[in-house]
This record gives sequence, C-alpha cells and structure tokens, in this order.
Amino acid sequence: MTQIPFVAPLDSVHYGRVEQMTPMVRRVIANNPSKYSYRGTGTYIVGHGDVVVVDPGPALDEHRDALAAALRGERVVAILVTHCHADHSPLSAWLANDSGAPTIAFGPHGAVDLEADEDSDVKVEEAIDLAFAPQITASDGDVVVSTGAVTVRAVSTPGHTSNHLCFALEQEAALFTGDHVMGWSTTVVSPPDGDMRAYIDSLRKVAGRHDAILWPTHGNPIEDPAPFLAAYLAHRVEREEQVLAKVRGGVGSVDAIVKVLYADVREELHKAAGRSVLAHLAKLVDDGVVAVGDGAPPSLKASFHPA
Repeated sequence: MTQIPFVAPLDSVHYGRVEQMTPMVRRVIANNPSKYSYRGTGTYIVGHGDVVVVDPGPALDEHRDALAAALRGERVVAILVTHCHADHSPLSAWLANDSGAPTIAFGPHGAVDLEADEDSDVKVEEAIDLAFAPQITASDGDVVVSTGAVTVRAVSTPGHTSNHLCFALEQEAALFTGDHVMGWSTTVVSPPDGDMRAYIDSLRKVAGRHDAILWPTHGNPIEDPAPFLAAYLAHRVEREEQVLAKVRGGVGSVDAIVKVLYADVREELHKAAGRSVLAHLAKLVDDGVVAVGDGAPPSLKASFHPA
C-alpha cells in the first residue's frame, strides 16, 4: 500500500490561541480532539481589517470566545463553510449573527433520507449539522470573496460529503481543503452522502490545480502538495484494487474485508473503515465488476460477489 507522506504531528496544541501561519492566514484550534478530528478543528482567519473566516467550528463556548477575541477590531466580511459536519459549521450561525457577515457554502446537507438508511446508526465521525443552510450558495469557480486585498474562489470537491467545497485564496496560491484532504489521515467517505467515485474525481481535480500550499481543517498544512496528493490518490486506487481482489477471492462481506485489509489498524477505527470499504464496493457495483447478492443495494450487511 502506498505510504502517504503525512506531515509532522501537532505535538503542542495551544487551544484558543490565534497563530499567525502566513502573512495572510491565522489559525485558532478548537479543543475538540477525537479519533476522527485529530487534535481539533482548525478555524482560519484570512486577511487583516476586512477578514474572512473559514470553518468557524463546533459549538463550544471556549472556541466561540477564542474566535471573538481573535476577531476583535476586525470586520468579518464572509464566513466560508467547507461542509456541514458538526465540527465545522455550527458556530457559523453565531458568527453571522454577531458580525452581520453572510455564510457561504455549497448548500445544506445532501438530500439523503437518513432515516431510511439502515446503516445510519453507524457513527464514524461527529454528527451532521442538519440545521446549517448557507445564506449564499456557491458553485465551482465562483468568486466568493473579493475585497481587493483578499480574493477567494470556490472549488467544488464532493465525495467526503455531497456538499463539500474547498476555497482557494488567490493571493497565496493556497487551498483550504476542509476534510477533502487532511494533514494527518486519509478521509472517511461514508455512504449514502459520501461517494467514492466523486471523491476520487475531486482528488484528481485538486491535484491538477498545482496549489502552493493546502490548509486542511485537521492537521498541519501541506507545503508540498504534488507528491502528497499523488500518494493520497494512489492509496485510494490501491485500496479499491485490494477490495476487488478480496471479492474475487471469495471474501464477500464488508466486515470480512475490513478484518483482512485493516488488520494493522486499531479496532476502534474499523467501523469507519467499513464505511470506506462500502463506498469502494458501491463504486465497483456501479462499474459493473461487483454484484450484490439477491440484487439488493450495497449496504454493510449485504453480500458481494464478482459480477
């Protein structure tokens, strides 16, 4: 399996402290570490005077207070949300009300019937912020901020979620990648809203942009994106080939595939791994190389066999 050159870990995290990362980018990390959010959500403040906030973060009073302190004396002109998971979007409502700035995102959570999804009780990350709906919707290529000093363009990257957007800061050739590309781990792609084909296509799209630096919401910046993204993509393609090989070898369930392919991964992460395996299987079914027993739709409980 291709080894992804993850950057050095965030060994010393000063929660609530605003850090100057580049001349135009500051970061405040929320105290919400977990096995899925790493050391916490990194909220970015872009510019000076008239500023842009990217992913305000979770509904934690201490993070809200830290952001309020960091933004004192500034005028927030836009609130950008990469997607509506509960570690990214909830504080956007407070910040919009406090500052008068609009929230900007692709849209609310995808039109997925969570109640009808038999696997929806499998929690692999923080909850979905179903209350979030942006005041301004953005599509791929839209200029969402243009102040003269700061120009930000939307980059549509569905896959991790159907409404995932990255945001490109043109002045520093930088891309805020949300959970599409993370600095510490691969990204969970969890059906029904997560889509592996869309995710791989979006990875190829970002790799073709040639940004100078990537700013993930979790983990350190990626300062040499080209080899990192090449390894990130190769890892996904190889994992798909492994999943297909297991099905062709007679391993026909998600659980059985996870036990083999993720044997060296902590067992507490196996549920998340199972969702990604399911996403690969759904893509392989769509490709016509894998079939589901009894013609049922792909699910965690289904049996799979070569088509």
